[in-house]
Amino acid sequence: MTPGKLALPSGNHTLVTQFILLGFSNYPDLQELLFGAFLLIYAMTVVGNLGMMVLIFTDSSLHSPIYFFLTVLSFLGICYSSVITPKLLVNFLASDKSISFEGCVVQMTFFVAHATAENFLLASMAYDRFMAICQPLHYGSAMTKGTCLQLVAASYAFGGVNSAIQSGNVFTLPFCGPNQVTHYFCDIPPLLLLACGNKATAGMVLYIFSALVTLLPAAVILTSYSSVLVAIGRMRSAAGREKVISTCASHFLAIIIFYGTVVFTYVQPHGRTDDTNDQVVSVFYTIIIPMLNPFIYSLRNKKVKYALRRKLQVNIFPF
Repeated sequence: MTPGKLALPSGNHTLVTQFILLGFSNYPDLQELLFGAFLLIYAMTVVGNLGMMVLIFTDSSLHSPIYFFLTVLSFLGICYSSVITPKLLVNFLASDKSISFEGCVVQMTFFVAHATAENFLLASMAYDRFMAICQPLHYGSAMTKGTCLQLVAASYAFGGVNSAIQSGNVFTLPFCGPNQVTHYFCDIPPLLLLACGNKATAGMVLYIFSALVTLLPAAVILTSYSSVLVAIGRMRSAAGREKVISTCASHFLAIIIFYGTVVFTYVQPHGRTDDTNDQVVSVFYTIIIPMLNPFIYSLRNKKVKYALRRKLQVNIFPF
């Protein structure tokens, strides 16, 4: 009997009790090198995002809505990177690359919840920039502390709902055949390939809800930044235009990478095959982007640079 399967009383089928994650197993000679590279990336992700959170919390000049959203973004980056990367690191060095059925459910549930919440948080950040640049006179009354908390709560609510729907959509199907997942974590498309029975409805649910939670925030982002670009064109100050363009360019870079890889993975009309290229694409939004977010969104910001410089001067040269 194949490891990870339990014989059913009928003897005609087997019930999967664990999955084997085969991601990057095509490179047996590079396992230690990949372990070192991904360990470094994960360490930078945790340190960078945690450092950004501490800096924003402790510096009063950064206590404004956009930096509050950046704090939540850093927290989300740590969360959904931590759902995936530690298990991936273990699998690089271990001969046993299995994950229990329950562990797979938990991994998928938390990953989808946090990734979806980031989708909507990016939309909230775009709306914040729209209000700050296009409606500056109403910014203070519109982007109150209560409004910011409501936007974050809504992001998590959408994440929880989508996670429940997507996880239920996958794991209500029977798994009675192969248990080898051609991916490095329990992602939805490769697991659907292993499910038994009629998967047409499950595939449609995946496509529809992935499109909704991806394209709706993307529409808010595009609308907000289109208005921002129009406002930039009307600015008379060259210095003001340069400052706004620099900030928006950084945001757009991260958004394009994130949404480009997510759409490629989940919103393809014909689904996704179990190709190594798909794993490489997934690395960008699951591992690389959480590491880059502090640099793209924050360290390019002059206000954050000044705050960081002040903290370093106080701690290293207290006198």
